[in-house]
Amino acid sequence: MASPVGEFTVKNGSVAGRDASIPIRDYLPNAPTSAAPFLWVHGGGFVAGGLDQKESDAPARYLAARGRWVRAIDYRLAPNPGLFRPLKLYPDPKRFPAAHHDVLDVAAALREESGGPIGIGGASAGANLVAGAVLAMRDNKTELPLTQVLVYGAFHAEYPVNDAVEASLTGPIVRWMFNPKMVERIVLNYVGDASLIGNPHAFPGGADVHGLPPTLSLDASNDRLRKSGHAFFEELTAAGVTTEERVLQARHGFLNQAGRKPFVDGMPIIESWLERFDPRAG
Repeated sequence: MASPVGEFTVKNGSVAGRDASIPIRDYLPNAPTSAAPFLWVHGGGFVAGGLDQKESDAPARYLAARGRWVRAIDYRLAPNPGLFRPLKLYPDPKRFPAAHHDVLDVAAALREESGGPIGIGGASAGANLVAGAVLAMRDNKTELPLTQVLVYGAFHAEYPVNDAVEASLTGPIVRWMFNPKMVERIVLNYVGDASLIGNPHAFPGGADVHGLPPTLSLDASNDRLRKSGHAFFEELTAAGVTTEERVLQARHGFLNQAGRKPFVDGMPIIESWLERFDPRAG
């Protein structure tokens, strides 16, 4: 049964981060049905996106209309070199750990404001930032989220071998996107220093993931990033984390296309997962 749709208020604001003020956008339901707010983190290859991005705004509106307080974050973006210009590596205050710190600081503020536990989730680069932040929370012995939602995420600095995923890719753009050279470029540009690639808070794939909260992995079938998403799901499962993996017939970025079938099919999966671990559930 579909959840009833209600009214909500959208409010822009900011959180005082450790490095700078972090813009946020709250989606506040007029009739809340959930005790746990949800922090949502957009993607964009670590260099693009923001609060007006459909991947940030549309999922937040969907969940807020069904009674959940959602906070979206406008984290700092790494320099954008484009796809073909020479990549220049140099220290930059917007490279790692800038976005990582922003997610941690907004999560802490949301816990404090709500007075209780939160959920957290993200898509693509945002899923990476969520997983890295949750790993850091565990390492720092701070309160963990109730759950994390990881949508078509990139968790490994070098994608695991998965011949089945590679063979299933269709279409020239999909077969080109996230090829090894592109991934190497994205990874290096994000950290700015090759020595940081092994930092598990930058790329949590392959790290010790024991003790992490229940995790939903939602991937697209026609997407090379599914190699990383599936491998991270297996790593979590092997570590004893409560997990669920769902794969939609879709391409990467389907949460940017509200109204289309993958978004329509995917958002109820996310909503149901959050309800499963909500303090008011049951």
